[in-house]
Amino acid sequence: MDLYDINSLEISRLTTRNYSTSFSMGVRLLQKPYRLPIYAIYGFVRVADEIVDTFHDHDKKVLLDNFRKDTFQAITEKISTNPILHSFQWVVNHYHIDHALIHAFLDSMETDLTDKQHDEASFKKYVYGSAEVVGLMCLRVFYHNDDAGYRALIHPARKLGEAFQKINFLRDIHSDFRERGRFYFPGIDLRDFSDATKKTIEKDIQQDFEEASQGIRKLNRASRLGVLVSYTYYLKLFRKIKRTSADKVFQKRFRISNFRKFYLLGSLWIRYQLGLV
Repeated sequence: MDLYDINSLEISRLTTRNYSTSFSMGVRLLQKPYRLPIYAIYGFVRVADEIVDTFHDHDKKVLLDNFRKDTFQAITEKISTNPILHSFQWVVNHYHIDHALIHAFLDSMETDLTDKQHDEASFKKYVYGSAEVVGLMCLRVFYHNDDAGYRALIHPARKLGEAFQKINFLRDIHSDFRERGRFYFPGIDLRDFSDATKKTIEKDIQQDFEEASQGIRKLNRASRLGVLVSYTYYLKLFRKIKRTSADKVFQKRFRISNFRKFYLLGSLWIRYQLGLV
């Protein structure tokens, strides 16, 4: 890689660290060859998410349309003056990431501009595009030259992304609904969001976690610890939400303290070194 490639990837790394301490923590525990590519993927999805969630003083539809066009132009030409897109095109081209995954992601982002509620079909499509495909992009990096290994882990990788996204929906339910008018879970009336309804959602998430965990055990050792850190963080967050009543879920955004995050990291690293995970 030349200096511009390295600089662009470093900007994606900085973007990841600025926006997500928990995800950055997991990436740092991947073996070194995986880190910059995963940062590049996160930087790309982070910018798209910012467009639809925070750029309120601008025409988001135009910005997202331009972002999509610029993304595929960068991939085709193998260069971009936008460092985030330059680092992303490098990953796409070097690791042969399926362009259909990128389209599905951007389609879900576009959905956020118009759709405020979902039915079962649109919910599944949205979760696939907004979360599952991101897991599949990362999996392609982990199994760059191993198509059989990649295919064997597609289902658990999708389930892990699905679990993470559903927890995000629960964690951000107050801001999504009150600030953006969005509610993702289909067939649920927020005017009657009871503990029983919440438990139904949680049962579904628990199943996702169980199916995802089967795949984490099979990941190559070079990527397993980093993914396990993210998995454990979200599992702890999930358990915290489960202990909270439905009415209080609307009152705050849930998080795990930095002290707790570092404690989890330390305990997992020790178990990893001992060959227990």
